[in-house]
Amino acid sequence: MEGQKQRMNNLYLIGFMGVGKSHFGRLVSDALRYQFFDTDHVIENNEQTTISKIFKNQGEEYFRKLELDLIESGLPNEACVVACGGGLAIQEGMMNVLKTKGVVISLFASKETILERTSTNKNRPLLNVDNPEEQIGQMMNARVPKYLEADASIATDARMPADIMNHIIRTYKKINKIKSS
Repeated sequence: MEGQKQRMNNLYLIGFMGVGKSHFGRLVSDALRYQFFDTDHVIENNEQTTISKIFKNQGEEYFRKLELDLIESGLPNEACVVACGGGLAIQEGMMNVLKTKGVVISLFASKETILERTSTNKNRPLLNVDNPEEQIGQMMNARVPKYLEADASIATDARMPADIMNHIIRTYKKINKIKSS
């Protein structure tokens, strides 16, 4: 295999809203010189509307279908960092799809950190409820087991952004080397 170029599998960042998938995805993609995609933004651009309006007008099931279609055939197959919407990876069968297409790293943060990071953003339809903290807790309890099926998990609480970015890159390179061999 010497001399053969290693495949640059996509890196899929999954996790709950507010854990830093988009922020760290951009940092990592710049460092690796990969393309960056945020699935929510791509869907909003493709649909010419907001995620909130898609949820309101077409429903969550329609939105989840858009996510699946995007992952299966709407993005390049190599050299991309993809920040996945919080609910994308919990769909039945989606984790297997992501793992066959690249390296999946789940980012985590505490409920308190997530509440702090999401409290000013009103474009989060699943948190537009009377008690967002309770909603976050319930949703995290339901989603965390699926997030833990990723190739690796990294905490984003109380750490320097450069440390988190470097941890993601080291983890990606290690797993990508295994998946590419």
